[in-house]
Amino acid sequence: MQILLTNDDGIHAPGLWALHHALAGHHAVTVVAPDRERSAVGHGITLHQPIRLESARVNGSAQGYAVSGTPADCVKLGLAELFDRRPDLVLSGINPGANVGVNVNYSGTVAAAKEAAIAGIPAIAVSIKAPGRDHLAAAARFAEGFSRQVIARGIPTGTFLNLNFPDLPMDEIRGVRWSRQGTDGVAQHFEKRRDPRDRTYYWQACDQQDGYAQTDVDGGALAGRFISVTPIKCDMTDYDTLRTLSEWEIPLSPDPEADR
Repeated sequence: MQILLTNDDGIHAPGLWALHHALAGHHAVTVVAPDRERSAVGHGITLHQPIRLESARVNGSAQGYAVSGTPADCVKLGLAELFDRRPDLVLSGINPGANVGVNVNYSGTVAAAKEAAIAGIPAIAVSIKAPGRDHLAAAARFAEGFSRQVIARGIPTGTFLNLNFPDLPMDEIRGVRWSRQGTDGVAQHFEKRRDPRDRTYYWQACDQQDGYAQTDVDGGALAGRFISVTPIKCDMTDYDTLRTLSEWEIPLSPDPEADR
């Protein structure tokens, strides 16, 4: 397979190269990643400044391309400039920290996979629950094998897969759970501080939601020691509400008698 590999943690991130190591022996892999950490930038793209794409060597050997933009920029520019034909798959990760529940909306890792899906290319976002490196290699090996199944079986155009690992050895993981995205809100917290000029500023906490009771929800699957796989559609239309709205009768001009 031809694979475009990206992330939101930057070209030097350990999770990116763990995934590259698992893939490169079996596939043609092109790394196109941000030149610095771009976590939690969502699906932002760069419009008002130039984007630079430069060759980068990591640890003196592995080579990729560093992009001065967002994860979505990496996919857009990589597809436009670096491939004679469209890649078979886009992989984004491995992100240190789960991307589940409402955090999916903020994740640059997820956005890169979504950008590929918008372009009609199968894509997988890959994350692991904790920031440690102990289980990256095992997660990467699983992701490689899982990618083969995705290509062999296929997924609908406009849908990508959000793959999350518990931070455990493989022999302690209970299996794979097909799960839906959690929608419960995350507690918001800002730490209020004063700078040396006695001006107020705020530092936003990066809260993770815990305590999921349902194992059919992405975060609950992780808490239950399962690998979570969630299919996510790029089409965000609420079709149930669309059917309800179609029954409304909306006049083109206001009724002058309505306020009397």
